Order: sequence, then structure tokens, then C-alpha cells
Amino acid sequence: MARWGALAAVGALALTGCGSDNATGTSSEGNSGSGNSSVSGTLSGVGASSQQAAITAWQSGFSSVASGANMQYSPDGSGAGRKALLAGAADFAGSDAHLKEEEYTKSKEVCGPEGAIDVPVYISPIAVAFNIPGVKDLNLDGETIAKIFKGEIKNWNDEAIKAQNEGVELPDTKITVVHRSDDSGTTENFTEYLKAASNGAWDKEPDGNWPGDYSAEANKGTSGVVSTTSSTEGAITYADASATGDLGKAKIKSGDGSYAELSAETAAKTVESSERVGGMNEHDMSLDLNRTPETSDSYPIVLVSYHIVCSSYDSQEKVDLVKEFGKYVVSEKGQQDAADAASSAPLTASLRDEATKAYDSITVKK
Repeated sequence: MARWGALAAVGALALTGCGSDNATGTSSEGNSGSGNSSVSGTLSGVGASSQQAAITAWQSGFSSVASGANMQYSPDGSGAGRKALLAGAADFAGSDAHLKEEEYTKSKEVCGPEGAIDVPVYISPIAVAFNIPGVKDLNLDGETIAKIFKGEIKNWNDEAIKAQNEGVELPDTKITVVHRSDDSGTTENFTEYLKAASNGAWDKEPDGNWPGDYSAEANKGTSGVVSTTSSTEGAITYADASATGDLGKAKIKSGDGSYAELSAETAAKTVESSERVGGMNEHDMSLDLNRTPETSDSYPIVLVSYHIVCSSYDSQEKVDLVKEFGKYVVSEKGQQDAADAASSAPLTASLRDEATKAYDSITVKK
């Protein structure tokens, strides 16, 4: 696997509670402006709720450059998005996890012999977010986090937590674990971290569905788990950092024993040390993320959210829609729109260029 490097811009982006999702989805009708009159029709997407704030910004921006286009997005979760694309029920999928090998193979049935393409569009840390009145910062290592989410560590004043947080008054409050109820790329990224960084404490393989053996309080979507955690004293969850609002956020232990603070900068550092997956479409940009960085300038629980598109579509109209929307999303303006709306880390110029080439490779089916 080749080093990618320099994926995300390292800017001083505050991670505030800007992101949200909803159950009904959003649509953007074209409006007046200096639009591209040659692009028209309806583009449908299904997928990650973590992208919802960014998607709303992209819809608004795209309508100003493609006045004849109507873009619709339903934030039903990453797994639902990939399934919809593979079934031919959506033009693109938003997903916090790239296609698995078997999904890429299946995509050839819908997308043609070159299959689908994963294009990174959104980079954000996943927060380990908690509701402990009077406590906003905690240090936690991977093993402790795994044991909390397995239900083995049951109270906030457990010795494993106290040992990493000298001077912090931790209450004898029951821990309520809150996880996603839907097939979620955020869950897959989080369990991938737990598997890699818990010294064997997490004994399940990474998956978008929360393991039934460790079932606890569950809710659908990013906003669902954040809402439950915010209303439940002692609760803990994992969610796109931009959506966690005033909840406390954990610092995560690094290989050298220091603790990494959640930020766009530290998320970018982790992505910089990650590698390509390979073995799919020549323009595919999937990443194998580094979950065990050595130093505290890298925050390991990061998600790279993708737009997964077909390499070919049935009509020129659809090809043009997918290309133009995709190229807007990965443009400098599109990335700044997302950063302003969701506090994500913008893609670098070199990555934007590569993503643009990926979109330009899309053709009409022969």
C-alpha cells in the first residue's frame, strides 16, 4: 500500500455543535444565479448522517452553479447508503466507511465493469462524548474505552478511569453506554479503533452494526445518540465531533503515553500517516486509517467520509449531474462550505485535484 500523505488541511478549525441529521432528508431545488444551464435533472443520494450539515451546505452552493439541477439526500446511515447504491436505488452513497471488497465486486452489476469509486469528501474526528456534570475533559486509553463500551466498567469512579485522571472528581454514577441502532460507518470506524487499540479487550471485528453481545441504549443516527447522551446523566457515546455540542470529550492515549486532544489538526495528522487500501477501481481513494499513532499530535478516532459513485451511468444527463455535483463538493469552495457548516477539515489542493480527476473519469455505459 502506498503512502498517501498530506490529505487534510491543518487549519485552526473549532469543533462546535454544528452538525446534525434528520429522518426526512433534504432536497435542493435549483435557483437563480450564474448556474450551469447544461446540467439538469434530479440527483439522489442516501447515506451517512454525519455528513448532513455539510450536505445541506453543498446543496445550497450547488444550486447556485447548476440552476437546473435538483439534489436530494436522505441521511439513513452509511450502510443504507451503500445498499441503495448497490441496488441501483441511489445515484451516490454517502458513507463513513469505504466499500468492502465484496461490495466493490457487487458494484460492477450496477456500475459497469469498472465498479464504483470511493471519493473522500469529509474529514472529522469521532468524539468519545460523555455527560458528567462538572467534567468536560477526561483522559482515556483504548483498553478502558473498550471495557466501558462492553459494559465491564460500570461506574465513572472506576479505578481504571481514576488512574488516568488524577485530580478529577469522578462521581459514583452508573455509566450508560449509548450506541447507534442503525448500520453506521461511524460505528465501523469506532469499532475499528477499539479492535486496534484496546490490547485485546475488544474481541469483536469492526462492523457497522453494533455487536448484539454488548447491546445497551441505542438510537438512530448521529443526532439520536447525541440527544440520548445529552439527556442522560452518566451517559457516553461516540459521534461525529461536529455534532456533540456541549458534551464532554475524551482525550485519547497515544503510543508514547501522552493523550491526544480532539481537533481538526490532530485528525489531519492521523490521516497523513494512513495508507491506501488499493485493489479496486484505479481512481478509488479509500484509506486504511492509522488507529495507533505514536504521538499526541495525532487523534486516532477519525472518520473519512466518502461519496461513493458509479464509474458509469445509463445517461449523459446523469453522468453530468454526478460529475458536476461531485466536483463542486471537492472544490475549494465546496470544502470551505463544509468547514463553515460542520467544522470539518478541508481537503488539500492535491487531494482536491485527485478527486476531480476521479469524477472526470465517469462515463456513460457502453
